[in-house]
Amino acid sequence: MSDFLLIKNGTCLIGEEAEVQNCDILIGDGQVLEIGDSLSFPTFKMSSGQAVSTINATGMLVCPGFIQTHVHLCQTLFRGSADDLELLDWLRKRIWPLEAAHTPQSLTISALLAVAEMIKGGTTAALTMETVNHTEAVFEAVQRTGFRAFIGKCMMDVGDGVPEALKERTKESLDESLRLMKRWNNRESLVQFCFAPRFAVSCSHELLQEVARLALENSVLVHTHASENLREVELVLNRTGMRNVDYLHSVGLTGNHVALAHCVHLSEEEKQLLAATKTHVLHCPSSNLKLASGIAPVCDLLKRGVNVSLGADGAPCNNRLDIFTEMRLAALLQKVSNGSEALPAKVAFKMATIAGARTLGMEKQLGSIEVGKKADLVLIKLNKPHTTPASDVISTLVYSATASDVDTVIVNGRVLMQGRQLFSIDEEKVVNLAKSEFKQLCARVGL
Repeated sequence: MSDFLLIKNGTCLIGEEAEVQNCDILIGDGQVLEIGDSLSFPTFKMSSGQAVSTINATGMLVCPGFIQTHVHLCQTLFRGSADDLELLDWLRKRIWPLEAAHTPQSLTISALLAVAEMIKGGTTAALTMETVNHTEAVFEAVQRTGFRAFIGKCMMDVGDGVPEALKERTKESLDESLRLMKRWNNRESLVQFCFAPRFAVSCSHELLQEVARLALENSVLVHTHASENLREVELVLNRTGMRNVDYLHSVGLTGNHVALAHCVHLSEEEKQLLAATKTHVLHCPSSNLKLASGIAPVCDLLKRGVNVSLGADGAPCNNRLDIFTEMRLAALLQKVSNGSEALPAKVAFKMATIAGARTLGMEKQLGSIEVGKKADLVLIKLNKPHTTPASDVISTLVYSATASDVDTVIVNGRVLMQGRQLFSIDEEKVVNLAKSEFKQLCARVGL
């Protein structure tokens, strides 16, 4: 039995082209039922016991929920603990030891803290890579929140500087991932499984080949890192004789079901390969700047037809999980080398919405406001000094708006936040528990 929700009098971004319309949106059964003027509840469809509610969106922008395609929920407790380091030192000196010290409880709180932050910033879905151990705790925590997520257990079976608690035997890594897949690989669920081998530096040839086979066999998304850092590219080249994307392709890890985070340092041949195989690229501009990794060739990739979406990456390399920052930076950074007309606001907005949906293989369900699609929607106040005048709402959204302008967040027809109050997460409790868990985590690591 479905409840009904009616959004009235909003300025709405409708369809994949985000056309601006002043309209109402009727939601029921977790999806958009109707878009139009002066809508009302369809009494002929209602049954006894069904709830009906109305949201007055006057003065607010209604847009599709934002989708972040590269985050690490498990790292949120490490925020501010790994500053001013480049990628490999950042991993070996801080991130891997901290991940190795996680318990199911600390992982739960880290995930809840991340989801709370993302909901408050208008993100309604995320593709996330967790750590090696206790990933079940993340699945269960996220499921309770009503947030939409594709979650993967991090897979690592080789690598210098990897703590013993993170270095797995190949079979054990595969077995645990398969166990999680069997429980969570449900395309109708808000929380779904993906394979998440960390990157070529910490995964054996055998592991990557087997992940490639299993992903195709089970129609499962693969989420990994590639070509983020020059030292990383050099390590892969020295070990395999190939550059990163070339190597992943050789083991079967390219294609429409594969999502590669970063792709900052690519050869001409690798760019062609990404386009030819329809492999998705996950752009994380803040993280690439903070870790001094470089600026990804996003405009070049887009021109070739590569689907590029956005993510904040982890809290310790950003240090926020804010899609507004990523949209703005993605647009501004490309103008430095490609001119002022490069990557306009509408393209950045698409990267954060419909392109993210394509990455997840859910472009028919998510990423735009259309009748029949899932009701993952965000209401944003654009009547503040820093967003006035909003003569071009998409420009205002990308270049002027901030996460704190988000008023209401709806996922699958369920209101998760309204008036900036979270309903599915006890924000104060999670913040206090996060402080406590962080102290215990540091004590276990010796920081």
